[in-house]
Amino acid sequence: MERRTFMALAAGGLLAVPLAAEAQGPAKGLPGAPAPRNVVLELQQALALATGRLQAMDEAGVLSHVSDRYRSDSLTKPAIREQLWALFSLYDALRARVQIDDVRTVGEDAWVYSTGEVSGRLRGFGTWMPVLAWKHEPEVARREQGVWRLYGDQK
Repeated sequence: MERRTFMALAAGGLLAVPLAAEAQGPAKGLPGAPAPRNVVLELQQALALATGRLQAMDEAGVLSHVSDRYRSDSLTKPAIREQLWALFSLYDALRARVQIDDVRTVGEDAWVYSTGEVSGRLRGFGTWMPVLAWKHEPEVARREQGVWRLYGDQK
């Protein structure tokens, strides 16, 4: 599966764990302005909820954190659904470690830069294996109906 697809799952708030709420330092060349602390906290909460749904292998719960209007390059919400089916059929358990490196606000969008890794336990074999790793990759989230959802870069 391509990196961009997993980025949609991970950085946008669909995977796991401890997050660094503060940026690493001044963000050179990144769009927008540093996000207010309350926005970062809200994104952390959305991430925690989505993580629980992913680890429960709850497709509908995971997808509830993705905007119906999601688009990044050619990736859309239906394509994310297909990739979740593939993940859930290949692995009987998933784990992720994701750290938010920076959050920048650009209008109503939050550009979330993250570093992380995803691993899965191969169904039928019980062997844990790496699925994906990334460093300081962006994904766009937007507040819809009062909650943060993965929105994509809309290109």
